[in-house]
Amino acid sequence: MTILIEQQQFGIEAEENKVPIDEKELVLDGGFVVPQANSFGHTFRDYDVESERQQGVENFYRINHINQTYDFVKRMREEYGKLNRMEMSIWECCELLNDVVDESDPDLDEPQIEHLLQTAEAIRKDYPNEDWLHLTGLIHDLGKVLLLPNFGGLPQWAVVGDTYPVGCAFDESIVHHKYFKENPDYNNPAYNTKYGVYSEGCGLNNVMMSFGHDDYMYLVAKKNKTTLPSAGLFIIRYHSFYALHRSGAYKHLMNEEDAENLKWLHKFNKYDLYSKSKERINVEEVKPYYLSLIEKYFPAKLRW
Repeated sequence: MTILIEQQQFGIEAEENKVPIDEKELVLDGGFVVPQANSFGHTFRDYDVESERQQGVENFYRINHINQTYDFVKRMREEYGKLNRMEMSIWECCELLNDVVDESDPDLDEPQIEHLLQTAEAIRKDYPNEDWLHLTGLIHDLGKVLLLPNFGGLPQWAVVGDTYPVGCAFDESIVHHKYFKENPDYNNPAYNTKYGVYSEGCGLNNVMMSFGHDDYMYLVAKKNKTTLPSAGLFIIRYHSFYALHRSGAYKHLMNEEDAENLKWLHKFNKYDLYSKSKERINVEEVKPYYLSLIEKYFPAKLRW
């Protein structure tokens, strides 16, 4: 089963939104070989290419940018922060993602568990001694279960896609920025300045991000008392925050701990992005290793 939402065809031409790829990024830190193209044979994160998914991706971002307001995020964090939907293990959650395909992703149309294992195994090759990073690779997208009926069956625009701060100005580096003009916060003087409701160096932990799987999985991990290091939690919460880790926006809100953790996010992001390929992972072969990491860093059952 693929989880999709019905979307109108708005007939709006795609604007130029290619994200240039630094050739240095194509050389990772060890044994992982970066593919030259995504699953569709196109450049990674190219939102302008004429592909079978491009129009759907742009329509997704239009809806996302209109609806992700400060008040919306506040309500969703309060509701889903209760963690009263289900109790299950990390691995059980991984298996649930067999039913999910991310509509916002122009690079991949495989079930999410394939991407989780591709990311984790690529990291494991290059950082064999950083087991917390392997596990972070496995679990970073588990919040996408929000798309499933047992978790409210949220629409894709409230679960996936690039994330960004709300409560301050929307930076122009955010993909398909033009659609923010229809967001109620865009013209609200309380929220449309550089700092908005925040202050210099306040720390990203004090900044509300657009709601989605990143923030939800962060809440799940933190409230279930994971022993992952702070860098792991940082990666989980901000791995879709491309305006920061790709474009360098919003650094005026960061504190010293954020700056240190961002170094790990930069390492992680290469694997999150470039490991999306048609290479298959033998799940049963690697499962015992990841079960041992789950036992090390998480309780047997988590509240979701």
